Amino acid sequence: MRKKRPLITVLLIALAALVLVSSCAAGMPADGCSANSGTASSDPTSIPQSAGSSSEPSGHDPIAPSPSSLNTSAPDPTSTVEPEAGPILEIVFLDVGEGDAALLICDGHAALIDGGSAGKSSFIYSYLKNRSLDHLDYVFATHSDEDHIGGLAGALNYATAGKVYCSVDSGDTKAFSSFKKYVEKQGNSIIVPSKGDVLDLGPVKIQILGPINRSDEDNNNSLVLRAEYNETSFLFTGDMQREEEQDLLDSGCTLKSTVLKVGHHGSRNSTSYPFLREVSPDFAVISVGSNPYGHPTEDVLTKLRDADVEVFRTDLQGNITCLSNGRTVEFSVERNRDADTVGTRSGTETDPTTSPGEDEVTYILNKNSHIFHYPWCSSVGQMRESNKICFTGTRDEAIDMGYHPCQRCNP
Repeated sequence: MRKKRPLITVLLIALAALVLVSSCAAGMPADGCSANSGTASSDPTSIPQSAGSSSEPSGHDPIAPSPSSLNTSAPDPTSTVEPEAGPILEIVFLDVGEGDAALLICDGHAALIDGGSAGKSSFIYSYLKNRSLDHLDYVFATHSDEDHIGGLAGALNYATAGKVYCSVDSGDTKAFSSFKKYVEKQGNSIIVPSKGDVLDLGPVKIQILGPINRSDEDNNNSLVLRAEYNETSFLFTGDMQREEEQDLLDSGCTLKSTVLKVGHHGSRNSTSYPFLREVSPDFAVISVGSNPYGHPTEDVLTKLRDADVEVFRTDLQGNITCLSNGRTVEFSVERNRDADTVGTRSGTETDPTTSPGEDEVTYILNKNSHIFHYPWCSSVGQMRESNKICFTGTRDEAIDMGYHPCQRCNP
């Protein structure tokens, strides 16, 4: 016969069952209640509230995910949140008169492309010092002309250089000797880069595009550099003329660039229509000063105007600064923001064969090489005095005498 339980026991069992049912209904964890156990729900309305909790805000947001439950997968492609901005690339086209100098700065790295003439050494030294740029990752001398290489002595006198590049590693001019002296004083040597070399300047890629072929004309041995920062790009051309432009076009290399540093200060021998079409720049910078050569020439200014390129010029606007965030570029100038940069020439250019109102021109003949030059040609300064002949006559007469026109000044 089954023994009956005492009444007190029955009451205790009934009370325990009632408590258990109430707990499950309220969502509180209890033995035998499996709802929400061990699983974090993504629905904020299902997150349990503790018994006796208040709707008043506390120090912890009850619907905020805990660190362990944050989603670390790829962001929602429909999100409108902009990605965090990267570093800014700053390019300063320095006003060094009739010469070239451009400084690139990005994310704690810096590079200098050319330094103007020797007379600008102090200016380059002071500019770097004022910016506290005492180390340059790279120094580039596009070629050995004095108006590009002369001021680099000032840069190397103030700042150390990681690596130094030039289109040649030797030269017999005073400017080149000074440049080389300061390079070697730092324990460096001049590197002649190869076409296709790529250098990193922080997040910026600098590619060597040329020279592709060696030329008897030094301008056509200019280093050609293309700096790329995400969606923006910048083409530095030294004193490159049509011959080297054609070499680049024939090579099939990428020339399209946001900004073009116009070759050879806007000389008529540079910036051909085929080259300009391939580069297709939005902006152009002409580094130029007062000069007797007619730089920048009307021919080049017309091409840039016809191509709807916005032009900046150091002779009219001083230092020119370009900033890139990797997507867009923005320019600022030292002065004359609204200057007519395509309607004014800095120099006066004479007719290529005769002086105004005259049939004869003064040329300098080199009796050793049998080449004739304009008196202002940089090659004349490199000639031995014993080889110079001052000749006044026509171009045809010089040719009839057995002389050939210089490919640099194109008399």
